Amino acid sequence: MNLFPMIQPELELKDVSLPMYKEIAWDFEHNVPIYENGNPKWITGKEAVLVWAWKALHVQKYIYPIYSWNYGCQLESLIGQTVSEELKQSEAIRYVRQTLTENPYITDVKEVSVSFTNDVLSISCALNTRYGEVKVNA
Repeated sequence: MNLFPMIQPELELKDVSLPMYKEIAWDFEHNVPIYENGNPKWITGKEAVLVWAWKALHVQKYIYPIYSWNYGCQLESLIGQTVSEELKQSEAIRYVRQTLTENPYITDVKEVSVSFTNDVLSISCALNTRYGEVKVNA
């Protein structure tokens, strides 16, 4: 007799294989998609995940109705905050991790570095993806 009949023992988790991730190639310097012969250039694997991560860090969360509420970053909420720089940096790192771990192709976010110089926020981190490691500089 089971004392808690409604609680199931851990079910065997099956490896849910995801399809190859694909994204339109992105020119990070000019913030525009890359075209070849008039058509968007498609990329796959870790380069595609890198594009997703870079774009997700640049989209303000909860603002654009075209994106789900799980997409984007809340870094703008730190603007004008009258908190210590340490707290602001800690929150920025938390937001970066929270944003990037929404993607099922990203398995870990490491070496997150956030710096505020004048009015510019710089972010760098390493991502473990299902296809290998990539570095993000946003």
